[in-house]
Amino acid sequence: MRLFYFLLFFVLRYSMRLFYPRLKTVRAPREFLGRTIYVSNHAASFMDPLAVASMRLPIVFFMTRSDVFKPLTRPFLWAAHMLPIYRQHDGVDTKDENAKVFDQCARILSFGRNLLIFGEGFTDDVFIRRLKPVKKGAIRIGFNALEKLNWKKNVYVAAVGCNYSDPNLMRSDLLIATSEKFCLNDYKDAYLENPNKTITELTRKVEVMMQEQITHIQNKSWADFHENIMKLTRKGMNALHSDRSIPLEKRWRYSQQLAHWLNKQNQEELSNLEGLKKELDGYFALLNRMKLNENVVHALDEKGTISRTTEIVKLIGLFPFALLGVLHCGLPYYFIRQFVQKSFKRKVFWGSVKMLLGIILFGVVNIPYIFLFHAYIFPDYWLATLYFLLIGLFGLAAYEWVLAFTSYREKSAAKKADLSKFVAKRRVLIQVVKERIPGA
Repeated sequence: MRLFYFLLFFVLRYSMRLFYPRLKTVRAPREFLGRTIYVSNHAASFMDPLAVASMRLPIVFFMTRSDVFKPLTRPFLWAAHMLPIYRQHDGVDTKDENAKVFDQCARILSFGRNLLIFGEGFTDDVFIRRLKPVKKGAIRIGFNALEKLNWKKNVYVAAVGCNYSDPNLMRSDLLIATSEKFCLNDYKDAYLENPNKTITELTRKVEVMMQEQITHIQNKSWADFHENIMKLTRKGMNALHSDRSIPLEKRWRYSQQLAHWLNKQNQEELSNLEGLKKELDGYFALLNRMKLNENVVHALDEKGTISRTTEIVKLIGLFPFALLGVLHCGLPYYFIRQFVQKSFKRKVFWGSVKMLLGIILFGVVNIPYIFLFHAYIFPDYWLATLYFLLIGLFGLAAYEWVLAFTSYREKSAAKKADLSKFVAKRRVLIQVVKERIPGA
């Protein structure tokens, strides 16, 4: 394990817990080594490798698009266990260059290390709960390694699923599921007889295994319907409209079951759902136009009143810590946000890049406070270092204070409005959903 990878392993565990407070792993491997190729979905660009590598034990080497390997970044990417993968539009002889990388992968596997490959090859611009077609590279790399090893060591393949409630929303949810692994050596005879057929069949096998680790919506035109059902029932993985008293794994299972049911509907059955689909779209579109939060309507429907007690407690209790958060993190975050949003046109990159730059910039900018604390607060470097390590929590307090203030304003405005029609509409939709959707 290279030093930079080792440091990132621990730093990212802390950062990931701040970004995704409800974070769970399912069937996570318990060993550092294992000579396994983990094939993951690619739902959130840079966030996926950060999450999979830091929140599970196996030491992994990543397959990363070659165009990010610049003279300045190459040493850092090498130190973080990243390997380039070349594509047709990269302007090089992809076959020769990838052959070199595949040989390097074989050496990595021979030493008992693991590979992490994102089987889809790219990330959607807009987050959708689905798996795109899986490419054959992972299985090819596995068999190439076995040939280099003369089939004397076992090479395994396992599927990984990154399940985000919203990958770019801080304080949302993340569940990482891992399948049981299978041994590529078991397919030696089939591969030697017909390599292409075996690679194709095993790639399909991995694709099915990957679908089982995530919420997979076959027809992406029904993704909004799936999301709206989760918002209304509050049982699923929606980031803003979920019942947090329900365990994350149970909400993930509900999201999967809803998608499975939807995938099984034939064209006639989907046509019969079109009316409900339009009703849900209209309800949430109207809420957006009126700048109303569905959580407020839900609270009014369930409790008959809109309470701001939680927001008031947070605003008062977090205020001193939020001030420290603004002092330490406010200005650096402003520059990070401006840089990221101007430099990355695709929003799918924003959350992960902001987090990575935040780790670096917040740390560097706030190092002088260790000495200032020692000089003017208390002359103890251990205590000063502890204060430095708490700066991330101060930044979190500032973020939570802003969320509480926003929620307080939304509820204050809602208390002055007549929401009876929204509550009535919501009740009708809930009733129809319960009648039409199993398990809703």
